[in-house]
Amino acid sequence: MTLPDGAVGQRVEARRDVAGLAAAAPSPLPLSAQAAVAMFVAFASAYFFSALLRAVTATLAPEFSAELGLSAGDLGLLAGAYFLGFSLMQLPLGRALDRWGPRRVLLLLLVLAVVACVAFALARSFISLLLARTMIGVGVSACLMAPLTAYRLRLGPAAQLRANSWMLMTGSLGMLTSTLPVQWLLPVVGWRGLFWLVAGLLAVVTVVIAVVVPRDVTRAKGASDMVLSYRAIFGHPYFVRLLPLAFFVYGGLLAVQSLWAGPWLTEVAGQSAQDAARGLFAINLSMLFAFLGWGFAMPHLASRGWPVDRLLALGLPVSLLLLVGAVALGPRADAAWWAAWCVSCSFVSLSQPAVAQVFAASAAGRALSAFNLVIFLGVFCVQWGIGLVIDGLQSLGWSRAAAFECAFGLLALGCSASYAWFLWRGRSVAPQAG
Repeated sequence: MTLPDGAVGQRVEARRDVAGLAAAAPSPLPLSAQAAVAMFVAFASAYFFSALLRAVTATLAPEFSAELGLSAGDLGLLAGAYFLGFSLMQLPLGRALDRWGPRRVLLLLLVLAVVACVAFALARSFISLLLARTMIGVGVSACLMAPLTAYRLRLGPAAQLRANSWMLMTGSLGMLTSTLPVQWLLPVVGWRGLFWLVAGLLAVVTVVIAVVVPRDVTRAKGASDMVLSYRAIFGHPYFVRLLPLAFFVYGGLLAVQSLWAGPWLTEVAGQSAQDAARGLFAINLSMLFAFLGWGFAMPHLASRGWPVDRLLALGLPVSLLLLVGAVALGPRADAAWWAAWCVSCSFVSLSQPAVAQVFAASAAGRALSAFNLVIFLGVFCVQWGIGLVIDGLQSLGWSRAAAFECAFGLLALGCSASYAWFLWRGRSVAPQAG
C-alpha cells in the first residue's frame, strides 16, 4: 500500500523524534551506596504519604457518606478527584522534571500538598472537599515520578528495576496504613484530625528531602523540543502497545485497591466496616510483599533473559480469570480473593521501568509522566465510572450487589480487551533500548 506524501513525511518526522529520544543516554551520575540509600529512604517517605492519601477514601467512605450523605457516584468522584489532579499535572510535570530536576520540582509540589491537606481538614462542604482533594492530587503528583526520574539518572538498569519495585512496596505500606491503623485512629482524632496529622508529617518529609537528596544537575530545554518529544513518546510503538494495559489493568487495580474494594466488602460481601478494614489491610499487606518480591526477583530474571513482555504475557491472564471469578462469586468474593487479584495484577507494574528504559535518560521525566498520565486517567475513569454504573443500575431497580457485579464485569471486559491488544501489537512491536 502506498502512503500519501504527507503521511510519509509525518512517519519520517516521528522516526526522527524517536531517534532523538533514544539517543545514547549519559552514564548514571556517580552516587555512593550510602547516598543512594539515603536518597531512596527520603523519596520513599514522600511516596508513603502519597499512597496513604490516595487510598484512605476506601476506609473513610462510611464517614464521608454518614456526614455528607454522599451517593456512590459522589463517593467515586471524591476519590477520583485525587487522580484527576494527579493526571492534569503529568505532562507539565514531565517537562519540569527534565528541565529543572526531580529534587527541585518535588519540593515545590510537596509544599502545595501540605497546604491541600490542611484545606481538606477544614472543608465543610462536598465542593470544598472535592477541590481540596484535587489539590492533594496535584501536590503529590511528583512523589513517584520524581524518584523514578532520579533513579533513571543516577542508577544502573538493574538497580532501577529494584528501586521501582521497592518504591511501589513503600506505596503498599502507605495503603496498608490507610486501613486498620486509620480505623484505629478515627475515634481518637477524627478524619479531620487525620489530615492535620498527615499535613504535619509531610512538612517534615519535605525538609528531609531538601537536606538528604543530592542537588539536581540538569540542562534547560526549549519549549519546541518538549512538544516534539511528547509527540514522539505517545507515538512510540512500545508505548502504544502498553497504553490500554496502563489504562484498564493498572488503572483498574489502583481504582479498586484505593476505593472500591472497601464498598464491595461491606455492600456485596455483607461485612462490617471493621471487618472490611481488616480485609483492606490484608489486601495491601499482600501487595507489599508482592512488590518486595519483585524487587528481589527482577534483576535476576532480567539477567536470565526474562524480559518484561514475557512476564506480562504469562502473568496477566491470571488476573483476568480472578476478576471474572470475583464477579461470578459475588458475595463469596472476600478479601482473600481480592488480595489474590491485586497480587496477580502486580505484573503490570513492571511496565513502568520498561517504558523509562526505552528512552534516553534526558527524556525520562517526560516518558514516565506520559505513562503515568495514562494510568491515572484510567484510575479516575474507572473509579468514577464504577460509581456511575452502580447508581444508574440501582435507579433501574437492580439490587446493590447486582449493580456492583455488573460494574466489575465491565471492568473485566476492558482488561481483557487491553490484554488482547497487548498480544496483537506484540507480533511486530518490541521495546528498543535507549
